[in-house]
Amino acid sequence: MHNKMKAIFIAYSQAYNDEIVLLLEGFGQRGFTEWREIGGRGSVDGEPHLGSHAWPAQNHALLTVVEDALVGPVMEALRRTDADNPRLGLRAYVLPVEQAL
Repeated sequence: MHNKMKAIFIAYSQAYNDEIVLLLEGFGQRGFTEWREIGGRGSVDGEPHLGSHAWPAQNHALLTVVEDALVGPVMEALRRTDADNPRLGLRAYVLPVEQAL
C-alpha cells in the first residue's frame, strides 16, 4: 500500500526559481515538474508578470507530489519565504492525488 500523497502547485516570480527548488530539496523532495515563462497577475496586489513590453517580468510554476506528512512543513516554509520576499508573488495550493504510477 502506498502512503497518501498530495500535489503542491506553486506559482512564483521567475527570479526566485532557485530559492523554490532549494526549499524543496531541503525537505528531501527531488521530483517536480516545472513550467517556465508563464504569465499571471495576482488577485490581491502586485504587478502583472505577463512577459510583455509593459509588464516584462514572468512567472514560473512548479508541481511536486509529496507524502502527506510533508505538506504542512513545506507549506509553512513557503509561507515564510513569501513573507520574507513580498515581491516573490508566491502562491501555493495543495491538491489531492487520487492515483499515481
